[in-house]
Amino acid sequence: MVKNNNNLMADELPNGNGLPNGNGLQNGNGHGIPNGHGHGLPNGNGVVHGQEAPVAPPATGWRQTLWNSWDAFADVAWFIICCLGFIFQDLYYIVFGYPEKELNTDIALITGGGNGLGRLLAERLGKMGTKVIIWDINKKGIAETVEIVEEAGGYCKGYVVDISKKEEVYKAADVIREEVGDVTLLINNAGVVSGLHLLDTPDHLIERSFNVNVMAHFWTTKAFLPKMIENDRGHIATIASLAGHVGISKLVDYCASKFAAVGFDEALRLELEVLGHTTIRTTCICPFFIQATGMFDDVNARWVPTLNPNDVADRVISAIRKNEKLAVIPGFLKALLSLKWTFPWGCVGGLLRRLVPDASPQGLPSSIGTSASKVNAKSKSSMATNTATADMAALDAELSSVTLPAKPPSMLIQRTPSLGERVL
Repeated sequence: MVKNNNNLMADELPNGNGLPNGNGLQNGNGHGIPNGHGHGLPNGNGVVHGQEAPVAPPATGWRQTLWNSWDAFADVAWFIICCLGFIFQDLYYIVFGYPEKELNTDIALITGGGNGLGRLLAERLGKMGTKVIIWDINKKGIAETVEIVEEAGGYCKGYVVDISKKEEVYKAADVIREEVGDVTLLINNAGVVSGLHLLDTPDHLIERSFNVNVMAHFWTTKAFLPKMIENDRGHIATIASLAGHVGISKLVDYCASKFAAVGFDEALRLELEVLGHTTIRTTCICPFFIQATGMFDDVNARWVPTLNPNDVADRVISAIRKNEKLAVIPGFLKALLSLKWTFPWGCVGGLLRRLVPDASPQGLPSSIGTSASKVNAKSKSSMATNTATADMAALDAELSSVTLPAKPPSMLIQRTPSLGERVL
């Protein structure tokens, strides 16, 4: 006997009639079934389930309502007071100067330190007594930077690391911890650019832009941030770009990756504050076009002069020492950025088109194109005349020394194999 059989429920029901409604039927339709479909069941599985009445939300008393209102008001009031405090603090620092921390006890890692801005930062940090570590894919550039820093009396070690590959990043980070110590200053400086219209940019170059310009920031930060938190000390600097705040023609992939780098810095800073790691600082550097870095040397820019790389390096070091959150170079452009959200797009787009008419007017560097032409000509001549083996060996050596673009069409690529930051 089972208690849910429809013919044997008299002892289990509240009215003693064998059925819930006292008339020998569960629904009064003459069939002795609860749903009138001939199944005797509401769900077809042999069990009659009662329906639970909806539970009404607990009533909120006037005292609780008053308390919630007061709590919201107090939170807003405290937020306003804190904002005023931060504003007055900044005004005080503007008038009397920001306090600067010393970096002589830090261990600094600079990605893309084999050339350009990365090398200049390594020189300055080395002179300040900071232990400098540089990562790059250009072994020759690394050796030159190490030599420059050591000749000036600084400490510098270099490693060949492709930061676009997280496995190499994590492995090199372990080596640094064993050989040098825990990194306390991380400068994500390396960057690349394609310099083509979007539809002319090969897919692999778009992927390269994101892998180097922003994805590498995730790998380096994950590699070194845990020890910074453990030691309650650290600073992460992101060399981004003004192209991380505005769009520029021919730099779609570059701008998108730099926008991501700016967002990475801001979100990381907020997350560290929420988690209570307020001793870990972050700084985002956003410069305009930099001269003589091998990337935008031929840029067609108007109204705002291109930047001297030494001035930019000095500004980066100053921003790190002062724990600045955002450093826009030159500084007056920071005010213009706020107007971007105020004026119609026609105004903004017109200004950007006039400010940077062409970010990469020449495409492939002429030196590479010329070398490639000479090599191709010599190759054809050698094949036609069946030169001796020695000549072919010499030709092979010359071919291997020339850097050619991986895929057509012609593209603006690095003037050297270095991943040193050559930024907008």
